[in-house]
Amino acid sequence: MMPTVDFEEHRPMLLGLAYRLLGSMWDAEDVVQEAWLRWQGTDRGEIKEPRAFLVTVVSRLALDQLRSARVRREAYTGPWLPEPVMTAQAGPLDTAELRDTVSYATLHLMERLSPPERAVFVLREAFELPYDEIVEIVGTSAANARQLHRRASVRLAEGRDRFHPSAEDHTRLLAKFMDAAAGGDLAALAELLHEDVVSYNDGGGKVRAALRPILGRRKVVAFLNGLLSRYDFGDSRLIEVNGQPALWTRVAGHRQVVLIDARDGVITRIYGLLNPDKLTRVTPGAEVAALPDDL
Repeated sequence: MMPTVDFEEHRPMLLGLAYRLLGSMWDAEDVVQEAWLRWQGTDRGEIKEPRAFLVTVVSRLALDQLRSARVRREAYTGPWLPEPVMTAQAGPLDTAELRDTVSYATLHLMERLSPPERAVFVLREAFELPYDEIVEIVGTSAANARQLHRRASVRLAEGRDRFHPSAEDHTRLLAKFMDAAAGGDLAALAELLHEDVVSYNDGGGKVRAALRPILGRRKVVAFLNGLLSRYDFGDSRLIEVNGQPALWTRVAGHRQVVLIDARDGVITRIYGLLNPDKLTRVTPGAEVAALPDDL
């Protein structure tokens, strides 16, 4: 029984690693299952550090998966957004780095990175692996690994604010967004949006959604006004997804999850998930985001 016990002890961490690398829990589960099969077929007497061995196997499998996934995502109908997961399914979140690298905005930004850049960044930032171990996993030199990490850090920093809003401020802003949208108050909505706000909508060709990102406050407000005037919204509530509050609702009978990114007290990114294949793990009764006392 010992091999199974060892693997199950590490499974949540391995799922969290694969999810950060792939942005899809479906793919992450496939990778971890394949790692389990390899674990079963390996002579444990030759494994000195089970955790290091499993991290290596999962990382290499995820890298292979990511390279093929990027080709599929280029042919995806409309913007491809990561699959959101309830916070409890995201693996250990014991450190600020683990929480930051599983946040939805960071996962979306990591789509800008090449597979090696993403792997080095996740392994170094979230899991604090030394470069000598990262080199063995990625198959590069120490100097190149450091360069990949530096390049990934710069590219991610270009798309996010250094100062993240507190959980309370994030929840408060999302609740105000929800109230303004529910009341059809376009002026209040506009006040919550950054001048250069971008709205991404992922229907995956299965649910009607904007096929391109919507850029700028004026266009985003017009887009939201069109949605609010044409479709019924119902059963809205705040839930906790990827370590942050999110809005769960129904639009014309279809499930939707809305997440935001913010800077200086206003919304800079809106992520609307409508593809039903990506919402099977998000259930409104599982985790409800706590509202600040002043709401």
